[in-house]
Amino acid sequence: MTTPSPLLARLVDAVWADPVCATILERLPVLRLPDWWLTAGAVFQNVWNAVEGLPPGHGVKDYDVFYFDDCDLSWDAEDRATRRVHALFSDLDATIELRNEARVHLWYESKFGVPARAYTSARDAVDAFASTTCCLAATTGTDGVEVYAPHGLEDVFALHMRPNPRLAPRTVYETKVTEYRQRWPRLTATPWSAGSP
Repeated sequence: MTTPSPLLARLVDAVWADPVCATILERLPVLRLPDWWLTAGAVFQNVWNAVEGLPPGHGVKDYDVFYFDDCDLSWDAEDRATRRVHALFSDLDATIELRNEARVHLWYESKFGVPARAYTSARDAVDAFASTTCCLAATTGTDGVEVYAPHGLEDVFALHMRPNPRLAPRTVYETKVTEYRQRWPRLTATPWSAGSP
């Protein structure tokens, strides 16, 4: 990643400032979920909060954790992992959404109306978010916090969304822009028709 280190440090600070994010990043390694990442609003919305001077966790409806396990694509295996996560974080007053990204292609079309190819990793799934601005994730390991930001950090700190037409349909992007503007009114967005960089 070629993102300037000051923005990277600010992102890490913004995520760690949210006690729920900090707890997830501290505890989740004990479950040894393969290729796991805290992602979506837990990351980019906490950056927006830091930029806007809002409390950490403001507007974050749930905390998405992706992992990638292609050894068992059954719903039962994902459900067992979900129950382990819920038990680990039962003391938190927060909704933690765990998803095995190796099996998303099995249900995506029935939910969103377009087929999805099988992902190759959790990062590959992050790359498919409806906005490039939202393609952010963080994980922890023996070397501390690792951040994945394939499109850089400039847009997220500028509160600007850009469409990412890789997978999600136009309606998903436009709905999210409308919804996010209700919580972060200064948010701007590139129209879907302009495409992504």
